[in-house]
Amino acid sequence: MRGRSTVLPDPNSLYGPLDPAPDAGYEDAPPRMGFFTDTSVCIGCKACEVACKEWNGVPESGLDLLGMSYDNTGALTANSWRHVAFIEQPRRPGAATQAFDDNPVSPATAAVGARTETDTGTDPGLPTGSPGAAARMSGGPEFLGMPGAQPPGRGTGVEGRTDFRWLMMSDVCKHCTHAACLDVCPTGSLFRTEFGTVVVQEDICNGCGYCISACPYGVIDQRKGDGRAWKCTLCYDRLGVGMMPACAQACPTESIQYGELDELRERAAARVATLHERGVPEARLYGHDPNDGVGGDGAFFLLLDEPEVYGLPPDPVVTTRDLPAMWKRAGLAALAMAAATVAAFVGGSS
Repeated sequence: MRGRSTVLPDPNSLYGPLDPAPDAGYEDAPPRMGFFTDTSVCIGCKACEVACKEWNGVPESGLDLLGMSYDNTGALTANSWRHVAFIEQPRRPGAATQAFDDNPVSPATAAVGARTETDTGTDPGLPTGSPGAAARMSGGPEFLGMPGAQPPGRGTGVEGRTDFRWLMMSDVCKHCTHAACLDVCPTGSLFRTEFGTVVVQEDICNGCGYCISACPYGVIDQRKGDGRAWKCTLCYDRLGVGMMPACAQACPTESIQYGELDELRERAAARVATLHERGVPEARLYGHDPNDGVGGDGAFFLLLDEPEVYGLPPDPVVTTRDLPAMWKRAGLAALAMAAATVAAFVGGSS
């Protein structure tokens, strides 16, 4: 596999914009690719989880309904590279129930959804001649946070009930711009691809676990009985032949959108502005800012509540940001100790 891990970043540039593929040594790198996940249209179908497992050969996670939750995976793990969170939340006064607007999608997503482009991978099963999810959403209802009475089958089934809502989010590795997991990997198992994503090469992973503690999002995990690290690759094998990641291909509502990161960020900002105009002030973006603590994420989200509600850290930072300064101080201390030892030896011998 191609690529190499990055060196420890300059702490003075950690919060500035960075194009990670050229920084990793790729010449003439293609545009950075990534995910924009619009949680306001996620229906919790878990098609993304299934598609990810099928395409990547990820083992089953087991069936654990976690008490009173419909969430049977619970978190991102070595055997769950996509995790659909189910959050049952009492509705606050004034919270939106539904809105009618268009939800623009990336050209790559729209082309496959409208069947104007062939993709031989995982198929969401749209019938022949379907206008695709992008067109279906251009004039129909959109359910923000899945209110109790909409659509049928949600909540208690009591007509008109809106005292709670479901918040759903398909979580995934963030493919950070400044990825601490790359900094600490001693074998080069983790590397930056030409698309700006971060991939684990399991065949050279030694199971040290350094990347697990380094990840500010708690994404990476070791598989029991294996010991090696595993996580989302953003379907690197599919990207290399011009195909869409399996999860985005399978998503029936286009909640998961794939494309060039710059274009996704522009569309996401427009989407938030539209929701604000429709009376959804709680809509916000997470992980999109190139000037945040990780330099922006390659997979970012539109949320309908605070990040903590979804189990996301409110202010993630590169966990290795202080390593260069620490090594510098350690080096200076070692030199000072060596100088003191030499001086003591010279003074004692005279």
